[in-house]
Amino acid sequence: MVKHQPLQVYERQLCLSCITGIYGCRWKRYQRSHDDTTKWELLWSLILLFTFCLLLVWFYFWWEAHNDYSEFNWYLYNRSGEWSDGTVPILATTAAGFTYIAFLMVLALCHVALGQQLNLHWLHKIGVIAALLTTIVGVISVSQTWGQEWDVIPISLQATGPFLHIGALIAVTALSWIVAGQVAHAEKTMFQVVVVLLYLSVLLGLYAVPFYISSPCIMDPNSLKPRPEVFGHQGAPMLAPENTLWSFQRALQMNVTGLEADVAISTDSVPFLMRDLTLRRTTDVEKVFPDRQMEDASYFNWTDLQQLNAGLWFLQDDPFWTVHNLSPHEKDLIANQSVCSLEQLLKLASYHNSTVVFRLRRPPPEHPCYHSWINDTLQAVQQSGVSPDLVMWTPDEHRAQVEELAPGLIQTSVEKQTPESLQYRSISRLLLRYNQVSIQEIRDFSQTHINLTLYTVNEPWLYSVLWCSGVSSVSSEAPHILRKVPYPLWLMRPNEYCLMWVSADLISFAVVIGIFVLQKYRTSGMHSYNPEQIMLSAAVRRSSRDINVMKEKLIFSGQPQ
Repeated sequence: MVKHQPLQVYERQLCLSCITGIYGCRWKRYQRSHDDTTKWELLWSLILLFTFCLLLVWFYFWWEAHNDYSEFNWYLYNRSGEWSDGTVPILATTAAGFTYIAFLMVLALCHVALGQQLNLHWLHKIGVIAALLTTIVGVISVSQTWGQEWDVIPISLQATGPFLHIGALIAVTALSWIVAGQVAHAEKTMFQVVVVLLYLSVLLGLYAVPFYISSPCIMDPNSLKPRPEVFGHQGAPMLAPENTLWSFQRALQMNVTGLEADVAISTDSVPFLMRDLTLRRTTDVEKVFPDRQMEDASYFNWTDLQQLNAGLWFLQDDPFWTVHNLSPHEKDLIANQSVCSLEQLLKLASYHNSTVVFRLRRPPPEHPCYHSWINDTLQAVQQSGVSPDLVMWTPDEHRAQVEELAPGLIQTSVEKQTPESLQYRSISRLLLRYNQVSIQEIRDFSQTHINLTLYTVNEPWLYSVLWCSGVSSVSSEAPHILRKVPYPLWLMRPNEYCLMWVSADLISFAVVIGIFVLQKYRTSGMHSYNPEQIMLSAAVRRSSRDINVMKEKLIFSGQPQ
């Protein structure tokens, strides 16, 4: 007796072979399976999903932290003593890891959509664990050394939140095709209920997210305050060596309204501009005074400081990757820069009628000016001839004495205090890092006529958020970039935003319902035909294409007569 096995049609499925081959090294048809994924592989899928989410946050953090890359490099320099751009290897590894994990996530979703069993190859498992551990170590390291930078995430969401919400809504809506397919093909009712409830919970949660999105840029444009003034933080350090005369001149060319600097005091009572504790990074002290390169900068006298070159390091290290944009004339000017004194800066500001704010660092206890540092600095201010109402005085020490000797100075605090406390101490300005105040606090300071200056603001998105919040001025290392921001990057009326997200939610819900109905219809249509008829009709339809058809197998077996 002859037994016939149903006709089997095998078509070359290059796309499917690549998906299963790359993900689980299952390149052959017989290696693939439509069976349920094992619990062990489900666990690995969850680990992959968690790694993807963690890397997504890590990648977003470093993308938005671009505003503070120079601050991060400065932190590394203070810890290691060697200057390098530490963001380059971090960005490279983060981009590579995120791309790799995202690619595996796409392959996993393709497996689910095609009904293939998930079976992650062991090499990929090692890669996932390596990416996960590396990211965890990075998160811990940043929390310990640069913990304040995590605030950039909620601050940046004030600028990106509405658009990230729309992007997430599109992604979750698109996933409904896979979810609906799994529900339609599932045989267990409990599985169908759990999957639908889980998906609807995520979807409805996304629909409600706009209730919790708060952005100062969602406002009536008529309420927008004037454009915040821009201070050149250490001049224009992206275009010239920081704290040099040429750097401040370049900042003034960018139409800044003020200049910010860091001040130390030499052994012969001359205040000079220097950010670091030592002179190693920004001068050629290793060449001129090799035995003193590790000394505190304040232990040098002014005569020694004038012998140092303060510009060549900028051309050699290229800290902001901008040297290639400089003209030969600019490079010559930079190569001849020397250490700048506070008096020179004040005279330049006076000539351009620009405000100056400086942070004064007290010398060590053994320094000859340890007790006279306030008087020495105040004397330099008075000798420069600058108008007192152009100088923002920040030291808290002996503030009452300073007010008596120079009553016209703008009293400024660098410590966060309540408006009432500032007014009681006759302080009219506040200089803080941009993450130290909330939107409500900015408005409170504005109502009490306390001028708030926030640093360091280099990115247009951050400048736009602070502008919409009502900040009166910012300090920036990139005045040439902020100069190109004549208006907030985006501004939206509350009713316009409400209409946008409600419309997006309704469209998403309609698309999801349509996809579930379509998948149900497709599945019910498939069940109305005999599987052998489907294979035979498929063979007839594809006869004109280049496919390999396995002929009908005849299985002979002897039967007793």
